[in-house]
Amino acid sequence: MGFREVGLSESEYKRITELLGREPNALELELVGVMWSEHCSYKSTRPLLRTYPSKGRYVLQGQGENAGVVDMGEGWGFAFKVESHNHPSAVAPFQGAATGVGGIIRDIIAMGARPSVSMDGLFFGDANLCKTRNLAKGIVEGIGAYGNAVGVPVVGGKTFYSPAYNDNPLVNAFSAGFVRLDKMASSQTAKPGDCAVLLGSKTGRDGIAGASFASRELDEDARASKPQIQIGDPFEEKLLIECCLELLDKNMIASMQDMGAAGILSSSSEIAHKSGCGIDIFVEKIPLREADMLSWEIFLSESQERMLLIVEKEKLAPVFATAKHYGLDCAAVGEMTEGKRYRVYRNGALEADLPTSILGSAPELSWPAEEPKDMPERRAIDLSTLASEDPAKELTTMLSCPNGRRKDAIWEQYDSMVQLHTIAGPGEPAAVVEVPKTRRACVLTMEAEPYKCWTDPYCGAAETMTLALRGLWLTGADTLGMTNCLNFASPEQPDKFYELKECVRGLADSCRALDCPVVSGNVSLYNETASGRIYPTPLIVAAGLVIDREKITRSGRTKDGDYIYTVGKIEGSLSSSRYQSRKSGKPLGKTVEPDFEAEKNFRERAIKTARAQAADSGRVIAGGGLATALANEAIASGIGMEITLAPEKSVESLLFSEGGARAIYAVAPEKAAEFERIWQGFPLTKAGRAGGRGFAWKDILNVPLSELEKAFSGEE
Repeated sequence: MGFREVGLSESEYKRITELLGREPNALELELVGVMWSEHCSYKSTRPLLRTYPSKGRYVLQGQGENAGVVDMGEGWGFAFKVESHNHPSAVAPFQGAATGVGGIIRDIIAMGARPSVSMDGLFFGDANLCKTRNLAKGIVEGIGAYGNAVGVPVVGGKTFYSPAYNDNPLVNAFSAGFVRLDKMASSQTAKPGDCAVLLGSKTGRDGIAGASFASRELDEDARASKPQIQIGDPFEEKLLIECCLELLDKNMIASMQDMGAAGILSSSSEIAHKSGCGIDIFVEKIPLREADMLSWEIFLSESQERMLLIVEKEKLAPVFATAKHYGLDCAAVGEMTEGKRYRVYRNGALEADLPTSILGSAPELSWPAEEPKDMPERRAIDLSTLASEDPAKELTTMLSCPNGRRKDAIWEQYDSMVQLHTIAGPGEPAAVVEVPKTRRACVLTMEAEPYKCWTDPYCGAAETMTLALRGLWLTGADTLGMTNCLNFASPEQPDKFYELKECVRGLADSCRALDCPVVSGNVSLYNETASGRIYPTPLIVAAGLVIDREKITRSGRTKDGDYIYTVGKIEGSLSSSRYQSRKSGKPLGKTVEPDFEAEKNFRERAIKTARAQAADSGRVIAGGGLATALANEAIASGIGMEITLAPEKSVESLLFSEGGARAIYAVAPEKAAEFERIWQGFPLTKAGRAGGRGFAWKDILNVPLSELEKAFSGEE
């Protein structure tokens, strides 16, 4: 087998021979090839990811572990991470999405946490295409089937439609869980003499070379054959969860790692490398589903529902007994060693002998970055083409379009209340879950702004990050940290690497300015085919902490007679907005520049508002602009509004512009003075009043609330 067949370049192969002082054998070449793949090594993005701020007031465990962990107080940690399963979901929608859920859940188990929360970021193609509907159906069914069976609630997410994702749907799976701080697990605490134990399903041929599959563009050959797609069993995963948590509770596990990309190879080599040990693995001891598997197939298999446990020898017997109680396969397959060597034996013969460092430290790639030649064209916008003769019709169209309408056809397939921790679930701008046995709550927001990242990667990413944080602050939450999934095209093209580099810069600058550490994340590259590429799509999940869950500002709580206020500038930008993209047929124009001082001022006042319970309801202005935010609030609250705001630039800009630190609030008349005191020194406008069954905007539009509800339900 040649080095190109395992995805290595000539220079990389030369580097391997230099490090080894010899030519690698066939198995060693396979092992190094997959660990040096983009999917496993992040060789194109490691220098960029180092620019993220990683430390923060609440951070207990940051980047480098299976998931980040933040301190929720009262002895609780919160482990969370988002990952992609894009290529598998494009080829086999149901299983690709299902195993994406299963994989991210195991990352949470590996930290010692009980998986308690799931969210999903779904990016589909043109909603009118039969192909899109079929892909979406399979993906949503896969998420629901796995998550519901394993008993982890889906509390929110994001669904976005654009022709840019016709051939490359994105499935970003987020999971989180609560862990007692004295029961946290790690992949970095193995010691020489400990045993490596495989727990869970037997190893088969499903998913072989999945990491390499995710490190290249999709082509027709990849779609025709599906050896890289894993098959999931959520019932086995449920048993795995309970078994691992029981073993952790009884202090039976020294270290733990989930088996995701590159299966046994990645989990065992990562534990050894991070712990500063070596490891010997005995292939004949690995439980197999198929007896004739070759060693490279065994090590690269991505069979699901497996964990690698590191167990002290004297604790092996009770570990095996607990596994037997849960009906799980369990086998001691290796031993941690003093020397920093990764050795593979089969029936007494040494098949591979590598330094652990060669598997855990792939060389970085430095790709050239060059602004796309069509960037001026992307940023050019003629605002005169956005004028509307019928603002009421524009509003109902905005509410009924695929990116604006209610997503209950998706949410209804998910169980959002299992485990009984959910306070605010699907359909609300921010998800809220209880911290067990406390009055505290965790708030989660998920955001992505592909249009804005396409027309200006830096500003688009900064707006994505700040939008996610505004959603936390509005509820009254302090920022705990964020996790992100970077979905991009090939880094090998200078214009595409420029988009990635600028998006990361926008995220890093925003996080640094606004005290939001990055605790975990994932990178998915090569999201393109011969027919096209995706938009730059960084997806953000931000987590926040509320000390008293009785003092949370939520949306959809507007009452009859409430004053309606806007905070922040009345108008943002129509550039690369939902309105503009729909009118023009594609995103055009640069969104707002980041203003971190305005964001800090917004943060301070929004948190004060929530803690003082000075507003009945609140909502950040996001996709669709002010008119859409007000209409969504009216629909969710079941009450009309009379708005009196006049345009500064144009009616369209007033109604539909996006970007910047802006929100709407519904405030009871008796709280108005207190609310206005809190927001003193920040742009504040009394926009109107709630009441009746109509949605009226002085001199602009007047629509029955029932018509808005019908549009939002997708009936128009």
